[in-house]
Amino acid sequence: MHDVDCVIAGAGVVGLAIARALALSGREVLVAEQAGAIGTVTSSRNSEVIHAGLYYAPGSLKARLCVEGRERLYAYCGEHDVAHARPGKLIVAVDPNQLDRLGAIRANARSCGVGDLELLTQAQTESLEPALQCAGALLSPSTGIVDSQALMLSLRGDAEAAGASFAFLTTVSSAALEVDGIRIETRDANGETFTVRAGAFVNAAGLDAQALAGRIEGFPQGLVPPLWLARGNYFSLSGRSPFSRLIYPVPVNGGLGVHLTLDLAGSARFGPDVEWINSVDYSVDPTRSAAFYDEIRRYWPDLADGALQPAYAGIRPKLSGPGQPAADFMIQGPADHRAGQIVNLFGIESPGLTASLAIADHVVGLLYP
Repeated sequence: MHDVDCVIAGAGVVGLAIARALALSGREVLVAEQAGAIGTVTSSRNSEVIHAGLYYAPGSLKARLCVEGRERLYAYCGEHDVAHARPGKLIVAVDPNQLDRLGAIRANARSCGVGDLELLTQAQTESLEPALQCAGALLSPSTGIVDSQALMLSLRGDAEAAGASFAFLTTVSSAALEVDGIRIETRDANGETFTVRAGAFVNAAGLDAQALAGRIEGFPQGLVPPLWLARGNYFSLSGRSPFSRLIYPVPVNGGLGVHLTLDLAGSARFGPDVEWINSVDYSVDPTRSAAFYDEIRRYWPDLADGALQPAYAGIRPKLSGPGQPAADFMIQGPADHRAGQIVNLFGIESPGLTASLAIADHVVGLLYP
């Protein structure tokens, strides 16, 4: 007999969405979270953007789950009164040499199923956002913003209403494959240990997913990918923002460039940049603002000195390192590793928030086809 149908490690937005989906399907679910609350790591250290799905390789998990997840997320927020907005975004070419890149982004987006992008001239762009300086832009009307904390609270509430349980300050210290399921050893903040026997196990541990997979006895360790850490620093704008839309430059290696996003109150922040690091560290170096000023002034030349203040940092759990092509999500199910009812989620960076509801259904399908 199993104690529960499924144990999930990690109560970020993806773990919460999976818990909700499994519980609503009638499964008994336990979520183990080593922090004292939901979504304290990657899920609360991002731009809170609902991505349209423009940049990813057509047919990839990121492309498919982002486009599906975006529509699911807008509908969910509307049905559950989760604060969100759809201001749209402009991807700006700062000089004429980048105009071809806009065309390539538009063509790629169409291949991913996003057909609402509008190519704007310099005059059209600057009429929408007079503070901008650019050679042209793409308008993405499907891009939005969401209150990520409200979203996670709602997902948790749905999961608990459907019978899911949560164990906070609880770490999955090890797991082992057994003939009739998975034995999971946990440890709480006081060092007390507890054993749970589950029919299935979902590793949604984010930054710790690879380390946790390494603690699963009987799992083929050659299938655990390397982890690269990319810190993204954010700086907030003091004073009122002159923009009503999100402003993105043409993408750079490792990320989407130093872009401007808005929160639901209209306040602006810039970031994230890409800073490759070797260990988890959320400190923001104030001197990095110099590079931010340089990048932002390429499309907003009137940014005043002293207008940027260090805000926060997030860390992307990347599967590709410096100079390497961007990697897709890696979601390993039983058919991929043939090591029992286990799903490992590796490299769930952006657009993980947008795709969370679609990722959840994908995981349920892998465990219970």
